[in-house]
Amino acid sequence: MKNLIGDRVREARYKKNPKITQVDLLARLAIRGVYMESTSISKIESYKRPVTDIELVALADSLNVSILWLLNKE
Repeated sequence: MKNLIGDRVREARYKKNPKITQVDLLARLAIRGVYMESTSISKIESYKRPVTDIELVALADSLNVSILWLLNKE
C-alpha cells in the first residue's frame, strides 16, 4: 500500500451529486496548482501511487472534505 486515502477519494467522488469523474478531479486539482498525469487518480484509488502532503491538501479541498476525513480519522 502506498497511501491511506484511496478508498476515501473514490467515496468522496461518488457521493457528490453529480458524481465527480476522475477527469473532473484532475481539473479541480489543476486549478489549485496541482498537476497530475491522467492515470494518477486511478492509481491513488487503487493504492498504487503515494500522495504528497500538497496533493493531500488539494484533494481535500477539491472534494470539499477534510484532510482528517480523507485519512479516515474522523
